[in-house]
Amino acid sequence: MSAQPSTARSILWQPNAIVFISSACIMVLELVASRIIAPLVGTSLYTWTSIIGIVLAGIMLGNYLGGWLADKWASLRFLGAIYLLSALACLTILAVEPINQMIPRDLPIVTKLVILTFGLFFLPCTILGMISPIVAKLAVSDLAKTGSTVGKIYAAGAFGSILGTFATGFFLISWFGSFTVVLAVALALMLMGVFFVLGARWYAAVLSLVLIVGAWTSISNQGWLRGPCARETNYFCIKVFTEERNGDQVIAVVLDHLVHSYISPANPKLLEYPQEKVFAEVADYRDQFFNRLNRVMVIGGGGYAFPRYLETVYPNIATHVVEIDPGLTEFTFEHLALKRDTRIVSYNEDARLFFVRAPTTRYDLICGDAINHYSVPYHLTTKEFNDRVFAWLEDDGMYIANLIDGPQGEFVNAFYNTMRQTFPYVYLGMGNRDWRRQPRSFFTIFASKVPVDLSALARADGGDGDALLARLIVNEDDLRAMFADVRRVTLTDQYAPVDQMLAPAFGEEVPR
Repeated sequence: MSAQPSTARSILWQPNAIVFISSACIMVLELVASRIIAPLVGTSLYTWTSIIGIVLAGIMLGNYLGGWLADKWASLRFLGAIYLLSALACLTILAVEPINQMIPRDLPIVTKLVILTFGLFFLPCTILGMISPIVAKLAVSDLAKTGSTVGKIYAAGAFGSILGTFATGFFLISWFGSFTVVLAVALALMLMGVFFVLGARWYAAVLSLVLIVGAWTSISNQGWLRGPCARETNYFCIKVFTEERNGDQVIAVVLDHLVHSYISPANPKLLEYPQEKVFAEVADYRDQFFNRLNRVMVIGGGGYAFPRYLETVYPNIATHVVEIDPGLTEFTFEHLALKRDTRIVSYNEDARLFFVRAPTTRYDLICGDAINHYSVPYHLTTKEFNDRVFAWLEDDGMYIANLIDGPQGEFVNAFYNTMRQTFPYVYLGMGNRDWRRQPRSFFTIFASKVPVDLSALARADGGDGDALLARLIVNEDDLRAMFADVRRVTLTDQYAPVDQMLAPAFGEEVPR
């Protein structure tokens, strides 16, 4: 049986509330972790695996140490010291860039991901994990009610975790940004620590106010609250910078770790990426040889480089974009010179939700640009999704999608094989003939309801005189040889191990 907290501090002794707050803080940090490290290592299944595993490891060690320490020194003053230590540990998260600079640059990105996550979040979660055992020790005053007391504490902790998860994921990050949220957590923990150490006295309140104002001012002056993002949404850390490419001043749009688009407000016809160029060539092919290009859908807007190209080159067609992130679309209006009165129609929702509906129109061309090797929306790679895309196409409609794969070719093989289960005519474009020796390469899957005239496609150059897609398409003999040693997989909603297929492309890369 433990000693009761002193009368002077009894007003602070609310064990369920204490554990509720500490558990909520842990989950806030876990959710924020993905946004803080995304600009450095991207977002993928491996990112979340590292975060969840390391946070749980910290909690486990903290629970063990907290129980051991509680048997020796359990008191409100000691609990306050733990809170103060946890606050300091949380503040170190804001130094993510200096910590990142300490990690050798030549490490594979998965190794860097684990080291960075461990260095930032293991210590705060370990210290926060100590709190529940200490509180449980202090709360048990009647051995006959031990089960009830501890059960209430566990329930309060679980409720705090739930609330912290929903509040952070749905509101806090998009309202305040990750760095401000981390600072708020640290200051809340500091406030509790001061009161537990000094008790409910007036000078504790004064000291807490001084510490909070001082910490906020100091950290703000260091620039740590700004973080690396021009804007942080629920989906992306958006960054922009300008550079000169081929004589043009362009804006590079970075989503998390990768440059997604290059935008030239003065020249919307400029397409820097070959992935965008092949889209333009298929649009040109339909316009020239079908004499009909009325409606085009682009899956994944990014910086809206290709939709702007369509709006400029084909001013009379309907250009639609399904972009999951409304914050990114708004950022494009505000900072990337997309006009508010544009004819481009945006649907801010998941592409799967858009296409699952009964078709309200039919598209001549659908372009898929939502896949990269860091973040693969697997539900946009399955046969069920392809079937829905097929339903939204005209009778002679076409679907082209870009993807990245590593030297084993498992993902591109599965994607190609899956597409053939839906479309009668499927063509593979290989962006790098030496792809077996590269950590990652670009591929294009071109599917159609009708045969594609490859000789006509070779004359569709998108206006730049270079018909890229026709050169990339692999003939049947090379295609069979390419996939001779790769297992044939059909991706479905129940089985789509795309992250595992892309593991070589992810694991062998050295981060920039």
